[in-house]
Amino acid sequence: MHPVKQFLTVAIALSLSGTSWAKVESFDWKQQRSKHWAWSELTDPKPPQVKDVKWVRNDIDRFILAKLEAKGFTPNGEAGPSVLNRRLHFDLVGFPGLVDTQNKSYERVMAELLASEHFGERWARHWLDVARFAESHGFEQDYDRPHAYHFRDFVIKAFNQDMPYDQFVRWQLAGDEMAPNDPLALSATGFLGAGVFPTQLTEKEFESARYDELDDMANTTGMAFLALTIGCARCHDHKFDPIATKDYYRLTSTFGLTIRSEIDAPMDTQQYRDGLVKWENERKPLLAAREKFERNELPKRFEEWLNDPDDKASNATVWAVLDNAEPKSLDGATFTIQDDGSFLLSGKNPRDDRWVVTAKVSLPKVTALRVEALTHKSMKGNGPGRASNGNIALSDIRVFAKKTGEKGKGEAVKLVNPRADHQQNTTSLSIASSIDGDKRKTGWAVDGQIGKDHVCVFEFAEPVENEGGSEFTLELDYFVNTSHVIGRPRFSISSQLAPPLKAESQSQVIAALMKAISQPGGVEGLDENQRSSLRDAYRGIDSKWKKLTANIAAHENKKPSPKKVKMMVSSEGFKPMKHHADGRGYPHFYKKVYFLDRGDPNNKGDEVTQTFLPLLMRNGKDSGHWQAPPPVEARTSYRRKALAHWLTDVKNGAGYLAARVIVNRLWQHHFGQGLVATPNDFGYQSEPPSHPELLDWLASRLIENGWRLKPMHKLILTSAAWRQSSSFNEAKAAKDFDNQLLWRFTPRRLEGEVIRDSLLSVSGQLDKTMYGKGSLDERTKRRSVYFFIKRSRLIPTMQLFDAPEPLVSQGRRLSTTIAPQALMFMNSPHVRGYATAFAQKLAKVAGEDFEIAVNVGYQAALGRQPDLEERASTLAFLKSQKEAYLTARQNNPQLLALVDLAQTIFSLNEFSYLR
Repeated sequence: MHPVKQFLTVAIALSLSGTSWAKVESFDWKQQRSKHWAWSELTDPKPPQVKDVKWVRNDIDRFILAKLEAKGFTPNGEAGPSVLNRRLHFDLVGFPGLVDTQNKSYERVMAELLASEHFGERWARHWLDVARFAESHGFEQDYDRPHAYHFRDFVIKAFNQDMPYDQFVRWQLAGDEMAPNDPLALSATGFLGAGVFPTQLTEKEFESARYDELDDMANTTGMAFLALTIGCARCHDHKFDPIATKDYYRLTSTFGLTIRSEIDAPMDTQQYRDGLVKWENERKPLLAAREKFERNELPKRFEEWLNDPDDKASNATVWAVLDNAEPKSLDGATFTIQDDGSFLLSGKNPRDDRWVVTAKVSLPKVTALRVEALTHKSMKGNGPGRASNGNIALSDIRVFAKKTGEKGKGEAVKLVNPRADHQQNTTSLSIASSIDGDKRKTGWAVDGQIGKDHVCVFEFAEPVENEGGSEFTLELDYFVNTSHVIGRPRFSISSQLAPPLKAESQSQVIAALMKAISQPGGVEGLDENQRSSLRDAYRGIDSKWKKLTANIAAHENKKPSPKKVKMMVSSEGFKPMKHHADGRGYPHFYKKVYFLDRGDPNNKGDEVTQTFLPLLMRNGKDSGHWQAPPPVEARTSYRRKALAHWLTDVKNGAGYLAARVIVNRLWQHHFGQGLVATPNDFGYQSEPPSHPELLDWLASRLIENGWRLKPMHKLILTSAAWRQSSSFNEAKAAKDFDNQLLWRFTPRRLEGEVIRDSLLSVSGQLDKTMYGKGSLDERTKRRSVYFFIKRSRLIPTMQLFDAPEPLVSQGRRLSTTIAPQALMFMNSPHVRGYATAFAQKLAKVAGEDFEIAVNVGYQAALGRQPDLEERASTLAFLKSQKEAYLTARQNNPQLLALVDLAQTIFSLNEFSYLR
């Protein structure tokens, strides 16, 4: 019995008995794999012997020719050079004329096109169909995903870099787990989140919508990488392929925690790395100069200063930094102490916040508090605030003090004489407003001098005096405006009356030592530890050391930072991407995934955990072979990483099938149809491969070459099979009308994107700018791959030429022939505009000579010279059109005739077809 019939017999029997695949204990998966070509062991067949060895260019041809000879066929001869050059351009970059083919060999032209950055754009468009890529959610509201374009850019870059295909697969499933610090890997995860999602949901629809989302991820993964219709097992065991419903849910649980998020990701990483190396090389001599000074000169200068009472008196500390302070944000911001005693805030930036800062003070007398708001490059415009404009709004500040060791936070200290180096106004946003008791309407702000350090001082109405030291508690409120907190504060105290705003500060320990040595006999009283501390502190007041340090600090401000942009990713642990269902409390994910009876979330069965398809686990391996616990510090579950490893494991997992699927896709886009005509379905419902041995041989070569795709393109393009002419033969067609045996090159219509890109290229209007946000404007001159894909507003020209709706994975486009396509070339103002630009190019080259214009026009648009009959009829047409425009008294009749010629050439079938 044929394997398919035998399988269907078993499947029907199981269905009638109510038994599932999962419950058949004696089911022999190894035997099942051997029954169907797609799941059987990958063989590496030897290329067959053929009679016509002269036709053979590489081993691909042996597989093709052996079958042709067995059927009594002879293949077509090789197409002419102009035809082959045109094919190469359209297959590899998607528009004509990129490479000058004159005096270049076929191999040289092919190599230049494979190396072109436009190669990635051409082949990315094929993959974006498979990935159901779009930049909006879909459904009736169809809100945009403005940062989804990074996935499209990833695909282009990956193909241009010839990224190994197994890595290409793994990064799309788990780039954030494989290479969490690589922005390209992060952008690759947009694959999982590219599907549709209904953002308008009621509470009752939440769970079903989430299971639909999980199904989209699992089903697209199955079709794109394995050509398996996994989603058919959602409500019942797969009717044709051996995929049980329970195995479907176990596999789907891989994505249980995966959500769409928008993150700030670093871009231009190579440029950043290069800049960082240059910066570090410039920094080394600056550090070396200071180290040399500290080693050779500083000790002597310190001793001279220590023994000069006048110098010590002039360096008495005005402000002592509270470098032992312990700040806390009541709303969750994080404080990190810096070398200068300031605190850098990071993490959560709440709308409103209150800080509680506690500090122990050794100085016996404290008369004032200073708060500095310092800049930092982590803030917008360098700050000093964390607001979106870099501003601050300190709405209230309170100080409490007590003797060291006393309970409670102490007595309130009355603050007077507030001063600041800058205030936004003299009323509600002045420094005085921060102690007026109004926490909600007023507060110190510094707009007008954003990007600069600022400082304010509050004097105490009565000094705080405790010989044994004091403990201070500061409370700072930020209740005016949104998230207007100081991003890098520093707190200092003084023992002087009316201390100046901008005097230098020292640590509390050094301040106490400075005061001690300024007294008679103070130097002699220092022990070795105190002397060492004072030696270290002296650097801060030595003029030469400060100059050398200032040079280092100035250079520090020039340290390059990676450019960050918003990017949509599919990951775990990030903040969910916002949409309208959030207002109703949509949870974005559920921690557990359940087996659903008939796919109904209201009929839950047992909780499921991740396993992979038994059909594609071999050599006695189970899912644990690929699974590993995530690192302690990991943000994600590492389930997707395990899936990615299983899916690309040739020896024990599904890698051999993944290899078959991708080489079939390459073949499909070079020949118009894959060796398997159903590229998204290799199951029992698929078309069997026309050349199964060749399919396995190609898959083996892919794996052997490290999964690199460009060598596979080269292998196909150098075959005699691909280089055949498309000449039609009635006798051969009568036996093999669909050209399954590949006795000729099958002509095919170009896709809408390629037709439009060719119009732009030939007319000289193509904007070759790569990457970045797309546009919905059809007047844009960029390549069509950069159209913004909004599901409810697809580009009409692309739809006219069968661009698919990006709702589910599309492995193969339709190719229709309908009247509106011809009418577009005749009536579209866009096409007329391209024709006008093309005609202006021709006029520039040919002047008044129509014959030159005809030759150049045919060559540019069709890749060949006109034959004698075409040249004669075209010249007659131009002469007739020019005379008609003269009779009608139109301006520039010569140019208008050339515009008509250009539009006519664009309307030829030959312009839109690959032959």
